[in-house]
Amino acid sequence: MKLAVFTKNRINPAYYGARMGADRAAAKHGAQAVHYVPDTPDCPAEQSALIEEALKHDYDAIVMSPVHPTQLDPALQQIKAAGIPVVSVVSPVTSIPCHTFVHSDDHALAAKIARHLFQHLNHQGQVLVVGGHAESTTSLARLRGFNDVAAACPNITLIDTILGDYIRHTAHARTGAWLAQHPDTPLDACLVANDIMALGVIDALQEAGRSVAVVGVNAIPDAIPALKNGSLLATADFNAMRMAYIATEAAIHILQGGNVPAEITLPVEIVTRENCHLWDRPYEERSVLTLEEVLHAPPA
Repeated sequence: MKLAVFTKNRINPAYYGARMGADRAAAKHGAQAVHYVPDTPDCPAEQSALIEEALKHDYDAIVMSPVHPTQLDPALQQIKAAGIPVVSVVSPVTSIPCHTFVHSDDHALAAKIARHLFQHLNHQGQVLVVGGHAESTTSLARLRGFNDVAAACPNITLIDTILGDYIRHTAHARTGAWLAQHPDTPLDACLVANDIMALGVIDALQEAGRSVAVVGVNAIPDAIPALKNGSLLATADFNAMRMAYIATEAAIHILQGGNVPAEITLPVEIVTRENCHLWDRPYEERSVLTLEEVLHAPPA
């Protein structure tokens, strides 16, 4: 079996993890995962072109993390016309039928990390929010989660929201600019929509001589040293490696005539200095959750 695996970019370590998860699952089952990644991060035109290129080859199934909720629709319709089974991962494919969608509940994940931060702040303080791409489904859901929890905490103020585009240097530059423009604004914490941006935010805070609590999302290996040294308070495990592992196993299971749930949602886990040793390993060595375990898990 040969599977085409589409991820969004090469700069976010979470998608490196996703590709590693797909490779690990494919190897386990004697299949091959071939990766298609835009050179320009999160570029709909490039991902559409990559879909068209993949359709020239005889793939048995496609594992798809779409870079945009609608701009890939013409290319996705070509997959549907070709009759190739599709499993979506991380972000949903909505314009064509998919056998399953493997993901985390981004709203629940954001809400849980926000509650962790607000508890650390004793439920009072001024918080800067750093989101991802303006049209990203994951970022939009996480921002809703942040705002919903803040709305229930009358002494927490989300003083501003800036976008770091899920890129470290962008988050670094925009946070640095915000800090320079608001030198006298009290700031107690930064609530950041992913870890790679959180690391850029930490860089900007250190350069500005500001010390505040910072939380992120993803639990990427790069974030573990920041958890250990205390510059990152906590992160929520958005486990793209596990998602892609399950998605790849699901695609293989479907090709073998099996059935899978229409949606598979991973549980939310908060990672802190106290428990980060469980994540302190490269993606190649991190534990996986298999499709078999998902299908036979007791009801939550």
